[in-house]
Amino acid sequence: MEKPINIPNVINFSDMLENDFSFSILDYKQFNFPNTNCLLLGTICSIEQGTFVDNIDRTKYDTGLSYITIRDFEGYVFSKKNNDYIIPKSAYSFLKIDKSTIFVSDAGSIGKATFVKNEINGINADGITRINYLNNSIVDIYYIFACIQNPYFTELLKTIAPSGSTQQNVEVKHFKKTFIPIPNKNINETIKYVSLLMQAVINKEMIALQKHKNISSIIEKELLQNQTNNAFLYEMPRIKEVEEFGRLDTGVYSEQFKEIQHKIKNYSGGYFHIDSHKIKSGSTPNTRHISSDSSLKYMWVTPTACSDCGLLTEERIIFKGTNNINQDCILLINRTSKGGIGEYVGIAGFYNLTDFGNGQHNQGMYQVFDYEKEKLLFMLCFLNTPLMRKYCAALSVGSKMKELKMEHFLQIPFPSFPEEKQKEIVKLYHNSAIGYQAKDCTLDDFLEFDNKYNQNAGIYELDKTAKQLKTKLNLVINNIVNDKLVNIDFT
Repeated sequence: MEKPINIPNVINFSDMLENDFSFSILDYKQFNFPNTNCLLLGTICSIEQGTFVDNIDRTKYDTGLSYITIRDFEGYVFSKKNNDYIIPKSAYSFLKIDKSTIFVSDAGSIGKATFVKNEINGINADGITRINYLNNSIVDIYYIFACIQNPYFTELLKTIAPSGSTQQNVEVKHFKKTFIPIPNKNINETIKYVSLLMQAVINKEMIALQKHKNISSIIEKELLQNQTNNAFLYEMPRIKEVEEFGRLDTGVYSEQFKEIQHKIKNYSGGYFHIDSHKIKSGSTPNTRHISSDSSLKYMWVTPTACSDCGLLTEERIIFKGTNNINQDCILLINRTSKGGIGEYVGIAGFYNLTDFGNGQHNQGMYQVFDYEKEKLLFMLCFLNTPLMRKYCAALSVGSKMKELKMEHFLQIPFPSFPEEKQKEIVKLYHNSAIGYQAKDCTLDDFLEFDNKYNQNAGIYELDKTAKQLKTKLNLVINNIVNDKLVNIDFT
């Protein structure tokens, strides 16, 4: 998208007054997009930057007041993953969100945003800007969020904001100068269309997160309700156990690790391990070209491409040599610096050959293959539970970058759940029996159709259709910015 920028030859007093008497030329840039029909964000939203919180007491115990950071951003929706909470202090004002709100990163990952639909109490940390809709415009909060998620908005922020010594920082005044484009033709219908698509994406991502929690709940309930009579008794490690593990770090000797391992191995249906002949490491080609260009021959998968729910973001690669993904499989993160204590190693992502084609994964992931799809997906669902995040964190090794080696993955026990229970769990993640046919939908019935589909769709299908809608959304917003006619359809 073209982004023509003009610097005015003359800056008058009113311009300086509007920009707090700034002498930075960056504050006086003018943007001449093809569509001049727009609303300044500062006129339709209240904008507040986060609070510097280093001097505020934090705790791991739930005080009801969240410490909101960018780690809580899960796709387009807010997901409480940061375990820090704020200890109440009368000296600080805590925000109470009881209506839809947008959080946007204003430093580092500039423009990365998330949508908060549920009530939250707490503080948004320094580096996160809070945007609230003022209900006095022809557009709604969903239309605004759709625009903020579009690349044009991020580019505006990066262009307006000055670069700092270490990183670029966006202030409230910069957010206020960004704009929300308004269509010039079929205004009401186009605005409603964008809003519906955005609502559908948010709904899908929220439902996917809930189904991920449901999977974890079912797995832990099945484990706990079907234990043998062997009670768990924790003992400090003896020299024989240390010799057996060959490790001196305390993770594998901790009470939490041993208790989780006991629950799995004490399951009445027994347990199994990954077959050593059905797991292999990845590799990074020496000469390669990687991009988002869909025409490149192979899909490229790294640990950063795998979400906590086991969903893969698409990136493509072309290189000389033989690729290493040629069938349905799951990919296990074996090495990552994310987190810090190893809680993100062992997460599994589903590689669906039908959708992705042949691919290549790097040495940061192991591939598990040659199992029936249902068995693969059950293993994925089990590994991605909060229970196994604690287990894998304790099992991991390394100081700067936590890692699970091949030998560690082969040690992980998987409970042998009954076939029907495995099917129940897997269906919440992947339900290939349903299709998404929205071509006959209208502006009046699209959300109703979409919500019915979401109830039966698995996490994988929710993600797949959300990505399709995101692609359509970006195209629509680009057309509005460039003053092109928007075709309203749901194909």
